[in-house]
Amino acid sequence: MFEGLFQPMHLLLIGGLALLIFGPKKLPELGKGLGEGIRGFKSALNRDAKAPDAAKEIESHRSA
Repeated sequence: MFEGLFQPMHLLLIGGLALLIFGPKKLPELGKGLGEGIRGFKSALNRDAKAPDAAKEIESHRSA
């Protein structure tokens, strides 16, 4: 279904359209914002994944 989705020509076309729409000055800012958003999302996922372990650890210290 998605076999040819990210072929080099498609990526060039998407990049060219983004450059035309946002311009060369705004494009790096958008990339930086996207990267920070992804980084924040990953850290939130990792923090939530570790949260149950931390809660169990705190509970074991209280009962001891």
